[in-house]
Amino acid sequence: MQEVICIICPKGCLLSVDADKGYEVSGQGCERGAEYGRAEAENPVRILTSTVRVSGAELSMCPVKTKHAIPKAFILEAVRLLDGVELTAPVHEGQVIIGDICGTGIPFVATKDIGAQ
Repeated sequence: MQEVICIICPKGCLLSVDADKGYEVSGQGCERGAEYGRAEAENPVRILTSTVRVSGAELSMCPVKTKHAIPKAFILEAVRLLDGVELTAPVHEGQVIIGDICGTGIPFVATKDIGAQ
């Protein structure tokens, strides 16, 4: 039995997920909570946010994020992909920084326009 706190709404229901019973969920206040509990127990995913260096810009760092949630198991490897990445200004919001994170097909994208000096 795995316990998960639901983050779908502000109620924060304490869910119990039983993998031995086909990821049966109890403790949810709504069906969305049950879906979240199953997904979190079977294959947890996260949106990853970070920053990368920018040269020739008014700001020295650019915020980036995964365009979609990636499997939690890839988080550390995905962060390592950003090591040593340095962009050259200008950078545009939505610009792809790394095209394929760990074979998922999901890119890192810039989340802010950064103008040149």
